[in-house]
Amino acid sequence: MNAPASAGERLPFIDLLKAVGSQLIVLHHLAFYGPMSDWTHQLAPGLVAWFSQDARMAVQVFLVVAGFLAARSLAPDGVPRAGSPAVLLRQRYVRVALPFIAALLVAMVCTEAARLWMAPHDSLPAPPGLWQFIAHALLLHTLLDVDSLSAGVWYVAIDFQLYALLLGLLWLARRAPPGPWLPALVGLVVAASLFHFNRDAHWDSWALYFFGAYGLGVLTHGATRSDAVWCGGGRWIMAALVALALLALVLDFRERIALALGVALLLACAQRQGWLHTWPRHRAVAYLGRISYAVFLLNFPVALVVNALFTRYGNADPVTQTVGVLLAWLACNLAGALFHQAVEQRLSRVGRRRTRPPALSAR
Repeated sequence: MNAPASAGERLPFIDLLKAVGSQLIVLHHLAFYGPMSDWTHQLAPGLVAWFSQDARMAVQVFLVVAGFLAARSLAPDGVPRAGSPAVLLRQRYVRVALPFIAALLVAMVCTEAARLWMAPHDSLPAPPGLWQFIAHALLLHTLLDVDSLSAGVWYVAIDFQLYALLLGLLWLARRAPPGPWLPALVGLVVAASLFHFNRDAHWDSWALYFFGAYGLGVLTHGATRSDAVWCGGGRWIMAALVALALLALVLDFRERIALALGVALLLACAQRQGWLHTWPRHRAVAYLGRISYAVFLLNFPVALVVNALFTRYGNADPVTQTVGVLLAWLACNLAGALFHQAVEQRLSRVGRRRTRPPALSAR
């Protein structure tokens, strides 16, 4: 589900997290939206209810992983890379937004096709408007409170906001006197998120609401790398991070933060023990990890079309409609694989840097 990363070494354990998380999000959407899941609920009410309500927690996995990967790219040894934040943000926009815009066009076509075959249903978005599309293309739809063109697309805008906020913190750290300013600045914003912003749902259109989980990933990467400049205090930083998260949970227990902390600890263990780079060595897992962003972008419109077809032409009974759910799950992955191959990979070349990476610098 995370936006495509720049070319580089594959991390099998990260691929595993992406693969599992993306499938949970697909199953969440299948259980939450569309009339087919209402029939499936009659066969497996507990399972459908779990996917409908709890599987969405997989978003926390992606938030932590996104922070971890952003830190790996922007400050691989604990020192921010030299370079213009504006240039880096523009490159990020190209990698994230171009596939997103292409997927939105597909989603709008799928929605109109589903509207022809299916009676009015809560799962069907309203017909799109030009301003609505522009707001999505600019990744401003959450901030402008624009109705979503597809389920889950709020995450794309939030991911871009989080990346921009991290770039700002890195820029400040580079201009500060020598010292561990990067973990201090990130930790300060993590604390603000955990103790204030994440406790107020009115902030859920802004990066500060989610930075608690994202920042856990950022600091976990820096604190557990053996070659990090501030790794001498990495163990203490990791301990302080865990203590901070636990204190926030004591003050206001949130399952999403508990899960984010668990993922951060899992990543810390994977990096320190070395199996971040070595396990699991499985082609299917690696492939599902690679196509996770494409699957995320297309799963809702594809599932909507399958819902419409089975509503129009399928028998109105639990078994037939459950077969429809399973076929929709398969179709989401096939569509994601095709989109990744034909669209996402080609568009990623537009934003790929042709120059050598900038030298690392503390200033």
